[in-house]
Parts: sequence; structure tokens; C-alpha cells
Amino acid sequence: MQLAPIERVKSAFVAGIWATLVSIAIGFGFKVWLAQWVVKADLALYHTVVDIISLSLILMTGFRASMVVSYSQTQNDKDITNLFRYSLIVMVLLTWGVVLPYIKHKLHIDVAYFHLVGIILGMGLKVYFTNQIAMYRMYNISNKVTWLEPLGQVVAFMICYYLLRQSAIASLFYSLMLSSLAVAGYMFVRRRKLIATTPLGSVSMTPSLKNFMQKSFTSALEAGASLFMIYITVLLTIGHFSVDELGDFQVVVRPVIAYLTLLFVFPIYRFVLPELAVCVRQQQVEQVRLIKRWVYKVSILVSLSFFLSMLLCGQWLVDTLFPASYSKAAPVLMHFSMFFIFMMLNGYQLAYIKARGLFLHSLFIRISGILALIGSYYGYTRLTDNVVAVILALGSGYLVMFILSTVIEHKVIKPLIAAP
Repeated sequence: MQLAPIERVKSAFVAGIWATLVSIAIGFGFKVWLAQWVVKADLALYHTVVDIISLSLILMTGFRASMVVSYSQTQNDKDITNLFRYSLIVMVLLTWGVVLPYIKHKLHIDVAYFHLVGIILGMGLKVYFTNQIAMYRMYNISNKVTWLEPLGQVVAFMICYYLLRQSAIASLFYSLMLSSLAVAGYMFVRRRKLIATTPLGSVSMTPSLKNFMQKSFTSALEAGASLFMIYITVLLTIGHFSVDELGDFQVVVRPVIAYLTLLFVFPIYRFVLPELAVCVRQQQVEQVRLIKRWVYKVSILVSLSFFLSMLLCGQWLVDTLFPASYSKAAPVLMHFSMFFIFMMLNGYQLAYIKARGLFLHSLFIRISGILALIGSYYGYTRLTDNVVAVILALGSGYLVMFILSTVIEHKVIKPLIAAP
């Protein structure tokens, strides 16, 4: 018997949490181990380079939502996939031709061209297959990739550093490149056993495909805005604080934000959005209500647990896991924990808005969050010169997004549902 959408969401979401927990245990343990002996400046350099490259390629993950929604409505995977292929090829070439010189010649970051090109190609292929399995709702493959990627990076790092005698930072770049290529290959093999996509070919731009491209472009801009919010916090830290405080953010705070997002926010887009899109198409209003109620309960439980953990033992956790030089990261995490609930709830609301096809509204919310981040940061700096102002500004950006998405849900979404 076919599962109801709410049951599919619960099953995939819970399985995704377990898979992500394994990923966190591997990835975060790897970062903690590196922090014990790798030069702090090298780690900050590595994470900053990856952030810059990710900022360009993450635009293609924005296609994922429009691919999921459009495929659920039209079932035209052939043309949707080909349009995504062409767009991804263009973005990879632009990243290669624009972002790579920016890293080398504008920021004057001393990283080998081979490392940068390899990371661009590896991450590009990973994005391609990740979007495909999302479109087909292949949740089992998606969950396995969640923990296979960090495991692959750890194994590749050990080989490069201990067997091939590469430097630590070179081994980090090699391991990221190789792990991305490996998981891309895994997704290709697993997906092909179930669905064989057609080769690259011409596309006849029907009205539905034009609408898909418009949604994809809007969604790509929104994905870029989402990552840009984190990138702005890095730039603010670089511009107004010391390298030591940048290291606290890049090595401790940012990974915690990333892992919590992977664990509890990304599953909303990976599992809840596809089911919402199907429910909207089939006008299953009660299923939508059940999904929303369940996501809100999970969000409150998770956010409260995170806040209490940081309040009661945040400093102890940071001091236990990291060297003493990272101890100032604990207050930053404490302040972030107060805003995490807005990330989760806003994740659901944006997924709901996209399932209704209102991608432009979602982009407007993201842009408003960025403006709120920047504006509130300069407001907080009048009250404190501590680096905590950066994380408070980030939280304020998510708070503004939550308020706007709530307003749009009440004024735009509910009338659509109530319409006969």
C-alpha cells in the first residue's frame, strides 16, 4: 500500500537525521582532529576558498526546488534535465573563468590552480546528480550520500597526507576534490539502475519549460542569497575582526551552523518540499496541515534542546573539543542558538511557498534577510565591539525572514487553499 505524504515525510526525515548524524560524527570529528595540529591560518584559508567556490556552484542547487516542483506537475524529466545540464555547464565555465582568477589574483590566496579546477569540476558533478535524485524523490540514495561524502574525504585525506606525503592543506584540497567525484560516481550508478536519463539533446521551449526556467533562475538567486548570508558573516569577520576571531568562526561556529542546517533544515527541502509539491498538485489540504503541524513540533523540540545545551554546557563543550585558543567561540554559539528556531520554521514556510509556485516571493524574503543582516550588524556595533555582533546580525536576518514568510503564508497561501 502506498504511504500517505505525511508518513513518507516522517520516514524520510527520520532516516535523514540518522544519516546526517553519521555524517556529523565523521565530518566534525575530522575537523576537531585537524584543529589539534593543523595551523589555524591554513584551516581558515581552506574554508574560505571552499566558501567562495561554493557561492557560485550553490546557485545550481537552486534548480533543485524548481526541478522537484516542475517534475511533479509535468513529469517531463527529459527536457527539465537537459535544461539543467546546459545551465550547469555554463555555471561551471563561469566559475572556472571568473571565480578562480578572483581567488588567485584579487584575494591573492596562494592555492594551486589544479586544486581549484578539481574542486570546481568535482562539486559541479556532485550538484548535477544530487539535483537529479532529488527530482526523482530517491530518498534512500540521498541519505546514503549524506554520510558517504565526509567518509570519502577522510579516507582521501589519509591517503594523500600519509601515503603520498602531501602537505596538510594540499591534502585537504585533494580530499575534497576526490570525495566529490566519488559520490557523484556513486549517485550516477545507483540512479542509472532505476532510471536511465536521455543523453544531452535539444529542447523545445514550451510555456511550461519557460516557466520552469523562470522558477529555476529565481530559485538559483535565492540559493545564492541563502549562502551569501553566511558568506557576509565571513566578510564582516574578516573586515572588522582579527584572524584569530576568523578562525573561531570558520573552525567552530560555522561548522556547527552547517551541521545543524544539514541535520534539521536541509531535510525540509529534501523531503518535505517534494511531498508538499505532490500534495498541492493533488489538492490534499489535510495532508499539508498534518505535515506543517509535525514540522513545527520537531522545530520547537530541536531548537529548545539546542538552546538549553548551549546555555548550560556550551563553554564546556567548546573547551573539551577544541584547543584553548578557540574558547571565545562559545559565546557566539550561545547567541546563535537563540535564533535557530527561525531557520527551521522559515525553512518549512519557504518550502510551502515554493510548492505553490511562488518562487519570486521566496526570493524577496531571502533578499530582505540579507538587508536585515547588514543593517542590524551596524546597529549592533554601536552597542558592542565584540564579534558576537556578527552572529546576532545573522540571527536577526533569519528573524526578519520568518516574519515576512509568515505574513505571505497568511495573506497569499491560505486564500489559495481556501479557493474552490
